[in-house]
Amino acid sequence: MNESKKLTIRMLSAATSVDGQGVGSAYLEQVALVREQADLYDVLINKEERRRKADIYHVHTVNPYAVRQMKKNRCSVIYVHFLPDTLDGSLKMPRLFMGVFKKYVVHYYRKAKEVVVVNPVFIEPLVKLGIKRENITYIPNFVDHDAFHVLPKEEIDAAKDKFGIPKDKFVITGCGQVQTRKGVLDFIECAKRNPDLCFIWAGGFSFGRITDGYAELKQVMDNPPANVKFLGIVPRDQMNLVFNCADMLFMPSFAELFPMSILEAVNSHKPVLLRDLDIYPIILFDDYAKAADIDGFDAEIKRLANDPKYYAEYAKKAEHISTFYSKEYVAKQWREYYPRIYKKFLESQEK
Repeated sequence: MNESKKLTIRMLSAATSVDGQGVGSAYLEQVALVREQADLYDVLINKEERRRKADIYHVHTVNPYAVRQMKKNRCSVIYVHFLPDTLDGSLKMPRLFMGVFKKYVVHYYRKAKEVVVVNPVFIEPLVKLGIKRENITYIPNFVDHDAFHVLPKEEIDAAKDKFGIPKDKFVITGCGQVQTRKGVLDFIECAKRNPDLCFIWAGGFSFGRITDGYAELKQVMDNPPANVKFLGIVPRDQMNLVFNCADMLFMPSFAELFPMSILEAVNSHKPVLLRDLDIYPIILFDDYAKAADIDGFDAEIKRLANDPKYYAEYAKKAEHISTFYSKEYVAKQWREYYPRIYKKFLESQEK
């Protein structure tokens, strides 16, 4: 491979077709980052200049058009944001259809020449699915600090007026799609136990009625406790306002992958409270408050709301997460990644 050759990367994604998905946020951030490396890469999106051959076909989401582009004579890489089993609790489908879809996802992952995972926890399950370990690379998500950062008080007050958030209350914010897996019912129960605090949820039914738990959750959204406000799906360019309005982020999800919402929220330098899941220590270190159930969440919320020293400790920890997942750190990895896999592909073609 000629080291001076600019590589053309065709990004294939339907991530932005559904609002309120973390995958969409990660996709937009990654594409913008690669485009900034203009000395190395030209970037095409989906069918843009469709007759132009790309050097690398980077598939971001499961969709038939993207799969058709992963041909044997092409260098293709797939971005793995979820494993088949993590679909449980997100979408409500007939068991047979869900089983077929999971098999399709596995086939899709195996079809690519290379795989990028956003969480190192995914590596072993993918190897068990038949993907070669040497073809898997871990590159984390990141958040651009120009888009997500601490705002001055006057802007926060204006944002609270905009969203109808009281200025004299301790504000606990959750975000993400309203679905069973996100622990929305536990969020509501904690709100009931703390009527003097304000609970805000940013997110809605991105997949409509096929969302797991739709009927029960819809009833809760339509009739929330007095101290709970559902903002619905908030455009991403306004989420920095939402995070700055919060005094803490509370995400009681039962299962997560690499939640972009957490990486975005920590840039406001507010404490984060999460369910005690196995994946978090690997990606978030020990920089978050945690609990295993509603009683534990309730205790942590009360302590963060009433103990200034404890609050300051976890605000500092959130700032550390923000620093680690910086744009500069991840940019270096993408500058190395594409040339390396393209060179590997050319050598395999020669053989």
